[in-house]
Amino acid sequence: MNNILSISSRDIIPAEYRNTPIGLLLEYHNLNRPYETYTAAQLLVGMCMDNRKHLHIPDNFAYIIRTGGANLRYSEFKVSYAIAVGGVGYIALIGHTQCGMVNLIARKEKFVQGLVETAGWEPESAEEHFHHYAPMFEIGNEIDFILSEVKRLRLRYPKIVVAPLLYRVEDNLLYCIEENK
Repeated sequence: MNNILSISSRDIIPAEYRNTPIGLLLEYHNLNRPYETYTAAQLLVGMCMDNRKHLHIPDNFAYIIRTGGANLRYSEFKVSYAIAVGGVGYIALIGHTQCGMVNLIARKEKFVQGLVETAGWEPESAEEHFHHYAPMFEIGNEIDFILSEVKRLRLRYPKIVVAPLLYRVEDNLLYCIEENK
């Protein structure tokens, strides 16, 4: 089982992230570090599109890609752009508790009904849409998915530091996901 590391002081930040943009992200968000001025992004943040999450970071500090479940598989060109053109050398991949991309099948009826009532879709089209895309975006367990996506990104971008983080919507704080080696 992977442990979730609560970041309540600078000394708790894992050594590999301390004095890096990942460490600064944790300090800004959790420890109320005073904002510095940035003219260029220091890192890329991949996080869920969920509206309950908001990062406390300075302007221009990070590129942010928000997608269901923090799933960057279908945003890889944007990741590559942030690295190649933006010059970032760090990625913070942030999953969160209570993610709607977990157990999507349980939301099928609500999804179909929502498209019919709100968007004017025919029920058959809405159901077909769900069945076509749900398997692509289902993430299973939040922590397991973040760890697998971190592993994939590290293999794809071997010179980039990729950190697995968890945002708890219960307290609006970031946590490090300790990886089993």
